[in-house]
This record gives sequence, structure tokens and C-alpha cells, in this order.
Amino acid sequence: MELIIFLVIGALAGFAAGLFGVGGGTIIVPLLFIVFSQMGYNPDVVMHLALGTSLATIVVTSISSLMAHNKKGGIMWPLFKNLAPGMAIGCFFGAGIAGWLSAVYLQFIVGLFLLWVAYNMFMGSKKTVDSTKTLPTTSAQMGAGAGIGIASAIFGIGGGSLTVPYLTHYGVVMQKAVGTSAACGLPIAIAGALGFMLFGMKAEVNVPNTIGYIHIYAFLGISIMSFFTAKFGAKAAHALSPAVLKKCFAVLLVCVGCFFLVKGFL
Repeated sequence: MELIIFLVIGALAGFAAGLFGVGGGTIIVPLLFIVFSQMGYNPDVVMHLALGTSLATIVVTSISSLMAHNKKGGIMWPLFKNLAPGMAIGCFFGAGIAGWLSAVYLQFIVGLFLLWVAYNMFMGSKKTVDSTKTLPTTSAQMGAGAGIGIASAIFGIGGGSLTVPYLTHYGVVMQKAVGTSAACGLPIAIAGALGFMLFGMKAEVNVPNTIGYIHIYAFLGISIMSFFTAKFGAKAAHALSPAVLKKCFAVLLVCVGCFFLVKGFL
């Protein structure tokens, strides 16, 4: 039954990864939080396990989503090369920061952050892309990548919640922003997963079937299914208008953000 649950989570997360360029973390984290809580795991590490396992599965999801977007020419590779190094370094150390934070504090941070991003994305969906804007310098892009990487580890996501609005702010069309974000999710996920694994091992997490803050069975079940469904999400992304895509993305983030805020208060 647990494996079936993880496969279902993977199917939903994979589709979201391809559709929104978020790596599926915005779905994986809350669902794993619920499942791990029902499995009776220590409440003090449930949120950390959800974040670490989410990043581990995004390694696989990002590869599938990246391939699908690349076939449609949706990835800006020069931009990816500027963002990726900072993202990887920032995400690794961000995993250490997340390990120091309490579970309740992490829930509030994630919930508020997602609501803020949703607001910005929804308001942005009413605007047309300003083609006169240009991307900042290479060093500024690297710095932004580091910030996105740190935040991605704390939120257990592939960085899409930050990368997509960051790129659209500078005039990148939504489809290109989603595709590039999907590519950026790979270095973020690899570095973040390693960080949660190492810092979790150091914390000596006493939970069965885990390596550090990564649940092995959840990782396998979600990864297997999400690899296939991410392709369908990517196809849907290119079939929708940028405005509709932004609104859908915002609604998803509002739902997840409210979930964590409610759980934090309870």
C-alpha cells in the first residue's frame, strides 16, 4: 500500500514538474509530510524527511522534464550555465540550514513563501512580457542562482518557484522560463539531495529505510512514476497560453502554502 501511495504521488509530481517547471516539489513535500506523519515517524524529522526525499526525487524528474522541454527548444542553455553553479553550491549549504531549523518553523517558512510567490505569479499573469528588459550581468545571475539554491533546499523544491518568476521578471517568456527552470532543477536537486543525506546522517536520524533525511522507498516509488508523467506535463505547458499557465501555477502554490500554514498552527 505504501508503494502504491508513493507511485501516485510520483504521477502527480511528475506532471506538475513538466507543466510548471517546479520539479514537483510543491506537490511532493506536502504529500510526503502527510504520509510520513501517518506512518508514525518522529514529528521532529518528518518535515526534514519530506524536504530531503523531495529533492532526491527531483533529480529523476528534472532529467525527464529537461529532455521534454529541450526537444521543444524551451531551454536557454547560456542562461543555465550562469545560474547552475551558484544554485548547486547554495542548495548544498541550504540543506545544512534546513537541518538546523525546527519542523514547525520550516512549515511556516514554506507556507508563507509559497503564498508570496503565488501572489506575484498571479499578478504577473495579467501583464504582458516586457521585451525591453534585459537579463542582469553574469555575476548577478550567479548570485541569484546561489540565493535560489539556498531557498530551494529549505523549501524542498527544484527552484521553479523562484527561477520562473525571476526569469519572467526580466522579460523571458513563460514557456522559456519554465523550460530553463526545469533544467536548473537538476543541479539543485543533486546538490540538495547530497546535502540532506550527509547532514541527516550526521544528525543520526532514527527512521527505517532512510539514508540521512532521504526515504529510500519513497524516493524509488516517486522517481519511477514521475519520470514518465513529466513528459505529459511538458507537452501541456507548451499547449497553454503564458497567462493561463501563470494562473494555474499561482493556484497550485496557494493551495500548498495554505496547507503548511494550517498545519503549523495546529
